Amino acid sequence: MIGMVLGWGLVALGLIGIILDLGGEFLLGGIPPEFWWVFALWGLSAAGFAVVRGQMFVFVMKRLLEAGFVIFVIATLTFLLLRFLPGGPFDAEKALPPDIKANIEAKYGLNKPIAEQYLSYLGSLARGDLGESYKYIGRPVANIISETLPISFQLGIYSLLLAFFIGIPLGVFAASKHNSLLDNGLMIFAISGVALPSFIVGPLLVMVFSFGVPFSAMQGLLPPALWESPIYYILPVLTLGLRPAAIIARMTRSSMLDVIQADFVRTAKAKGVAEQVVLYKHVLKNSLIPVLTISGPLVAGVLSGSFIIEIVFGIPGMGKHLVQSVSNRDYPLILGMTLVFSAMLVIANLIVDLLYTVVDPRIKLG
Repeated sequence: MIGMVLGWGLVALGLIGIILDLGGEFLLGGIPPEFWWVFALWGLSAAGFAVVRGQMFVFVMKRLLEAGFVIFVIATLTFLLLRFLPGGPFDAEKALPPDIKANIEAKYGLNKPIAEQYLSYLGSLARGDLGESYKYIGRPVANIISETLPISFQLGIYSLLLAFFIGIPLGVFAASKHNSLLDNGLMIFAISGVALPSFIVGPLLVMVFSFGVPFSAMQGLLPPALWESPIYYILPVLTLGLRPAAIIARMTRSSMLDVIQADFVRTAKAKGVAEQVVLYKHVLKNSLIPVLTISGPLVAGVLSGSFIIEIVFGIPGMGKHLVQSVSNRDYPLILGMTLVFSAMLVIANLIVDLLYTVVDPRIKLG
């Protein structure tokens, strides 16, 4: 089990390093990308050995096959929805002459029957070819994704780290002070964080920390937009991470209050074990299963919320391009980015399932 924790931890660290370093903005300095590739491969080998040794190989393979089928279904449904919706990628306010429009559609194969277009798309997808963007003439979709994915990944991973680093300690602290004024205050803050949507929180933070409304002393404290250096990360990451942090805090508190009533906790206290040891070593670990369970949907929430955040803060990530591609009916770009987001969600859910056995060894995946 320790090997699995170490292995997946190294994989995560290696992949984060690869993506951030290839994105051109890595906070820990100019570490060569080769280092992160070796780190990721080493961790993947350790994790793979732990999976096989822990008799979870069949489970992992089954989930990977299911993931492939899910992504295939998503690709098919997205393709069909785009084709059957009214309008087309070259329908604009100013109509093109019929012969020019026919030539453009013939270039991209849109004049062919739907079944032939679908089979052609699957063939290109099997070869790893996502096609060329209709809006950005001559630019492959894969290149657009490779340029924007590191930025969206940074925004998402920083927001999730912020959510867990804030949410779990707040939940533990609130549970340890159950029914106190501090507990009630923290829960009011958590409920407010859940209720307020990110597209309201973002502008409010910009008004306070960038324009000094209503506190003039805070004017210009943080930049209101863009993604150029670490100081630019603070407002969008805070905006995107506050809601999941509030959800995690409430879930951690609720779960810990249930575990505190368990017999083994009363036994530990009766033996004279220090309260802090009981709280953090015994109660917290056994309270993390519900938190892990909601981690998958939280990843989905962070990814979908990043669409709005990237628009609000002018961040050149995948979410911004996806929103624009929907408006432009850029079929290849919509399909490519939808598949990338779907793959990220499927992988996140698989990692959550594997982490169950780390938090609670009694759980067997087979």
